[in-house]
Amino acid sequence: MEIKTDFLIIGSGIAGLSFALKVAALGSVAIVTKKDRLESSTNYAQGGIAVVMSPDDSFASHIEDTLTAGDGLCHKDVVEMVVTEGPARVGELMEWGVEFTRREENGKTEFDLGREGGHSKRRIIHAKDLTGEEVERALIAKVEAHPRIAIFENHVGIDLITQSKFGGSGDARGSDKNDLCWGAYVLDVKSGEVHTFLASVSLLATGGAGKVYRYTSNPDIATGDGIAMAYRSGASIANVEFIQFHPTCLYHPEAKSFLISEAVRGEGGTLKLKNGTSFMEQYHPMKELAPRDVVARAIDLELKKSGDDYVLLDISHRGADFVTKRFPNICRTCRTFGYDITKNPIPVVPAAHYICGGVCTDKNGETDIGRLYACGETACTGLHGANRLASNSLLEALVFAHRAALEAAREVRVEDREFPQVPAWDPGNAVDSDESVVVSHNWDEIRSLMWNYVGIVTSDKRLIRAQRRIALLQEEIREYYWNFIITKDLIELRNIATVAELIIRCAQVRKESRGLHYNIDFPFKDDKTWRRDTIIQKGSGE
Repeated sequence: MEIKTDFLIIGSGIAGLSFALKVAALGSVAIVTKKDRLESSTNYAQGGIAVVMSPDDSFASHIEDTLTAGDGLCHKDVVEMVVTEGPARVGELMEWGVEFTRREENGKTEFDLGREGGHSKRRIIHAKDLTGEEVERALIAKVEAHPRIAIFENHVGIDLITQSKFGGSGDARGSDKNDLCWGAYVLDVKSGEVHTFLASVSLLATGGAGKVYRYTSNPDIATGDGIAMAYRSGASIANVEFIQFHPTCLYHPEAKSFLISEAVRGEGGTLKLKNGTSFMEQYHPMKELAPRDVVARAIDLELKKSGDDYVLLDISHRGADFVTKRFPNICRTCRTFGYDITKNPIPVVPAAHYICGGVCTDKNGETDIGRLYACGETACTGLHGANRLASNSLLEALVFAHRAALEAAREVRVEDREFPQVPAWDPGNAVDSDESVVVSHNWDEIRSLMWNYVGIVTSDKRLIRAQRRIALLQEEIREYYWNFIITKDLIELRNIATVAELIIRCAQVRKESRGLHYNIDFPFKDDKTWRRDTIIQKGSGE
């Protein structure tokens, strides 16, 4: 089936939903989402949004903290733009119905601002410890009420539809881009049918790629789909070697991907070895509030030294009343696994959390393919550099979704919509698979090799091993992909293999250690050679 729309959005997190609300005034909007509309990385964000809201804070301080965390690779103009435009975008969220936690102070009601690692001030606006869920609730309510927005649940993007795929390149109306995007082929998971979505403007807002790794805080949908689709279409990809491992995920065989927010350490939580000894003072003057890469590497090193499976995080000294009120969801969830964080420390381990690189965009969220935009974790905007400052991600999504909507409105007049003739999806001679074990086996093998060889700490030897194995797996996946009827599992397997390849390639290019990228063969930072983005395109080496 062919579906025509003015705006196609792939992904239903904060970036996709806020973009949808802004462009719906201009034309029809189709939102494609892999599961139900609430399933996104945004929904799992516990901490909050970093934004200057206090008279004790300043834009200059937030900018400096972001630049420091980014370890020399942030684009300063982008950082200044996001930080200064942030308060207006957060104000817009409140107008849309998002309710942030407040407190009484000197007879006045003020925002209850938290502090997290790398921040010099309290500037994390939050909704208890379920900020992402509250943001999604409000945005979904607005989207569902809008007559011009249609949500296609249980639909998975397969590949982008670009001008070059069906003859020619460029735009007859004068675009300076190498190629143009006209939508995407999308699988309806329930029916098995592949639909052709044609759109004047397309936005990739598919979130992160944590499922490339064995241990992750991300939801199951985080398979790097937007990055993989953009790369296959010829878009530039940057800095995907910078994988942020969140230092503290709950360690329990049944606690799938449950994150213990950095805000717990921001409120005084301490990290200890099993024997009760604290250790962060050995690694950084900010101790538990050091940037995430420092904390994650410290835990990784201590675990390798001790042979233990986890370290302990202790917030019990703050008292039961404070902990229960500040972290109700974390308290409740930990209790279901037998841990009372108001009384005892809990076991935690690092896990893949955020990919700081992604699809290259300009300051308006546009990629180097015309009419294709990317926002949120899918994108590499220049904000995060070599390491994302805590709680800057939702802020980035809001600012870039707003700017992308403004640019799309200027660039495309939907009343002049003209779509090219695009062939329907052709399955060729593909048949139903009777060997789905191949998909699950390759999925497990990719995630294991990435965790073991391209994890918190890597080396040239490990990267070479990973490259050899991923090449063999990709050949197997390609053969399987073209021989059998396409499924959601097969699409995701293909995408995590592509993203794994990109992470390995970028990590091999960067011959230094900086931010989240740590190679034991190049343990020092090299500003003379490597203070630049790692940019790769399909068919290029760098």
